[in-house]
Amino acid sequence: MTRQQVTVLDTVERQLQDQPGVETRNRKPMRPNPIAPWELRIGNLRVYYDIEDEPEHVVYVRAVGIKDRNSVRIGKEVIRL
Repeated sequence: MTRQQVTVLDTVERQLQDQPGVETRNRKPMRPNPIAPWELRIGNLRVYYDIEDEPEHVVYVRAVGIKDRNSVRIGKEVIRL
């Protein structure tokens, strides 16, 4: 596992474990987009996630990408936000 992957996994676990639906400096709700309703910022990386409260609290990581101005690169795909 790369250092970047470890950073993402550690940050996701720490930041999204409690109250992932509360906006913070690094977490924010997104405008409608094709990826996910929430974004977690980790430097130039972005973790896009969704939250399900019922029947139990679950966080789904939908994508991890690299932010560049108004677009994000997820794998080889570039998505304008």
